Amino acid sequence: MRAAWAIAVKEFRSAFASPVAYAYLVVFLAFTNWFFFRSFFVLGDATMRGFFSLLPWTLVFLVPALTMRLWSEERKFGTLEVLLTWPVREREAVFGKFLGGLGLLAVSLAGTAPIALTVFALGHPDRGPVLAGYLGLLCFGAAGLAVGIYASALTENQIVAYVAGVAMTFALFVAGEDFVIVAAPASLAPLLSGAGLGAHYWSIGRGVIDSRDLLYFAAVIFFFLYLTTRRLQRRG
Repeated sequence: MRAAWAIAVKEFRSAFASPVAYAYLVVFLAFTNWFFFRSFFVLGDATMRGFFSLLPWTLVFLVPALTMRLWSEERKFGTLEVLLTWPVREREAVFGKFLGGLGLLAVSLAGTAPIALTVFALGHPDRGPVLAGYLGLLCFGAAGLAVGIYASALTENQIVAYVAGVAMTFALFVAGEDFVIVAAPASLAPLLSGAGLGAHYWSIGRGVIDSRDLLYFAAVIFFFLYLTTRRLQRRG
């Protein structure tokens, strides 16, 4: 665990030592603030429902930008073998990079605090759904990070890693949506309804924190980090 934490700190610091973290934060915060406030004052409704509806779609396309370089860059420049010759196991390296990305994700979500403060200053929304919504975003983003990390381990090309990360995250997001369930064979409907990231995110966003939703996100994260570890062990 100490090795994983050291890698997490290294990844977090290196992100802010380059334009990567700053570019991500600027795009993320500019996008979310613009789309929230452009309708907030027009509608005159002190609620964050629109914010929590928009953010998952934003994360689908922005989180893979955080992960696309994590392993593909290591493979491209030949530093992967060097990293894995250190006294660190593959699973520790994978978990460390995941924690580093999770730290940056948490910083970006904390950057949206002015939106929440504005809503609470101008109205009296229920705190429960707001806190649950942020928890849902953190879980959703963490699952997206795990998917993106696996995509990055599949290729040396960062663009391919980004596209693959977006495609897989998007597919998981919409798997449980009504239009997908209706179009799918009836035998697959129960599986799809429980497999979608979106269905579990919306469940938490309603303000009801169900342990089944949290276990689902934990399972998705574990599964894709496990796949990444197996991929690195093969080095193929």
